[in-house]
Amino acid sequence: MEYQYTEEVNRFVVKDEQDKEAGEVTFTRAGNHILIIDHTGVETAHRGQGLAEELVRKVVDKAKREELKIMPLCPFAKKEFEKNVAYQEFQHK
Repeated sequence: MEYQYTEEVNRFVVKDEQDKEAGEVTFTRAGNHILIIDHTGVETAHRGQGLAEELVRKVVDKAKREELKIMPLCPFAKKEFEKNVAYQEFQHK
């Protein structure tokens, strides 16, 4: 199955081939230099395909491009930051 990722206001969304939302990661800004990831979710039918991991990666890529730091408050995002050493340079301490 092909998925399409897009950035919207304060979130990245992934849609399936029928243009239905399969998952999202939401974030808010704290000041000018910090993004807070507060939710990552994928619809049950689309789980197990790496969509949530890719959504978190999209936020990390945004932080890299815009020279921001990330506070991963969402439990899933927090685990991704613990697993992925490359993400830790973008984590707000």
